[in-house]
Amino acid sequence: MSFIDCILLTLINAVACLAFPKLLSMILAANTKKSAPAPVTVTSTESSTEVRSFSELSELRL
Repeated sequence: MSFIDCILLTLINAVACLAFPKLLSMILAANTKKSAPAPVTVTSTESSTEVRSFSELSELRL
């Protein structure tokens, strides 16, 4: 095999190794999206907790 053939084979192998996992993940992701259940709507209740500022937290002694 000549040097040019080795370089060409290496480049083809590199492109295949980079492209095949991406292609495979896209195919598998398309299959899981079709079989995934519909998202459940979650309603949140408002909380009355108060967020402390940094100055208030620095006054606390641990």
